[in-house]
This record gives sequence, structure tokens and C-alpha cells, in this order.
Amino acid sequence: MALEPLVTRLLAPNASAYTYTGTQSYLVGETDLAVIDPGPDDPAHIAALIRAIDGRPVRAILVTHHHRDHSPATRPLARATGAPIVGAAPFAPDYEGGRSDAAFDRDYAPDRVLAEAESVAGQGWTLTALATPGHTSNHLCFVLPETKALFSGDHVMGWATSVVSPPDGDMGDYMASLEKLMGRDDRVFYPGHGEAVDSPARLVRGMLGHRRQREGQILRRLGEGVWAVPELVARLYAGLDPRLVPAAERSVLAHLHDLRKRGLVAEEGAGWRIAA
Repeated sequence: MALEPLVTRLLAPNASAYTYTGTQSYLVGETDLAVIDPGPDDPAHIAALIRAIDGRPVRAILVTHHHRDHSPATRPLARATGAPIVGAAPFAPDYEGGRSDAAFDRDYAPDRVLAEAESVAGQGWTLTALATPGHTSNHLCFVLPETKALFSGDHVMGWATSVVSPPDGDMGDYMASLEKLMGRDDRVFYPGHGEAVDSPARLVRGMLGHRRQREGQILRRLGEGVWAVPELVARLYAGLDPRLVPAAERSVLAHLHDLRKRGLVAEEGAGWRIAA
């Protein structure tokens, strides 16, 4: 689907409770291209990307973060196009601070890591990295200044709030990254999942409010005594799809870790309480 002259979207066939209708890959450019988040290593999706590329030069394959629904297709696509893999930094989840997470693409190996404000460019387009840690420690968004569009990966999605899963996911970083987006004037967000966001400032403001409200709910519950994470989720997420309970537990834990850093809560046995 052509979203605007410089942006085409392709949907990967990996719909789930966590990916909504699937991962959205983007082609940026007309004469030459960048591919953002080519998605899972699915032969049908890779074939669709190659058909859409239609023989045009690919200057870079960009990655917002290396979850398994975003980055594995970088490797077959790089072999098919000769393009470098560029973007989020790699790390070994099992070895860096114990950040093991089955969702990570352990084979992700970029040819070039983009730091804040670094860019790749082609004919009529530029993509500039914007560091937005929180959902993952290495998450990047990409800004297309020619049309004031921002590719928001999983930091801001068009259908739900992101899962923030410790120890790699960090709620304090996530909130700071949302605040960073609030200071911008982007026209539209193109997320990794869900529809384009035409009023990004309003959505980000709402996301910040939602997270602050959740934090307040957690603090009020802990004011009643010691609570374990599953008990908090059962009270705070009424009617939640059972498939999403593990994700809710991770996000509540992320809030608790952030509150502990700020000296507001403490662990007690298998539960959490207000700090003395």
C-alpha cells in the first residue's frame, strides 16, 4: 500500500495477540530505496518485498530493534539486494547483564549501527536515527524530514501501548523517550504495528497519561499491603485477554523496577510494598 509518494507499506503474515495484524515493513524512496524493519524470516513476505523493490537499488535495510518479528528478514533480504543492514545496536541477551529474552533475534548483525542524529540517504529522501530506548534498550525511530514522517517501530504503535519487559526494557527510559517525542512536530507516525498515527502528539500525550495513571494505581494498591505481580495484574487489568497476561505482568514489573529506582517501593519476599 502506497501511503505517500515516498512511503510504501507491506504487511507481514504474522498476525498474533502481540503483533496485531502483523509486522509492517516500509519502503522509503522512489528511484532508490531504504527498507525499514523487513520483519520475520518468512519466504512469502521476503518475496513480496523483493517484488515491491522491483529491481531498484536498496541503499540500506534499517532496523528499529531486533525483536524476532522485525529483524530476521534482514539477512535474506541483504543477500538478495546487496544492501547493508543498518540501525539498532546488537547485543547478546544471554551475556549482557542477564538480559535473556526469547523475543530477541540472536543472529541480528548490523553492518553499521546508527547513533542519535546519524542518517542514511538516497535520491530525495533522508532517514535520521532518533534514539528511543524503553521498549528495548537499543530501540530507534527513524525520521523522514522531507515529509515530516517518523517511523516509530514498537515505541509508539497504532493499536496498543508497547510491552516494556525488564531487564532490557526500562519504564523510566520508555517514559523519557515518549517525552522526547512530545517535543517534536512530526506530521505522522508510521508504526511497526497498526495504522498510521495522524495526530501523533495527541496519542503520545495519551500514552504518557495512561502510564502515569497505571503507576498511580500500582502505588495505591501497594498502599494497602504487600502484593505480588500476578495479584496486581488481576486487580488492575479487568477483562484482559488471557493471552496478554504475561505481557501485562512484564509491564507491571517494569513499573515496579522504575518505582524502586526512585525510592518509592521495595520488594518483600515474593511481593512488593511501599518503601519505608
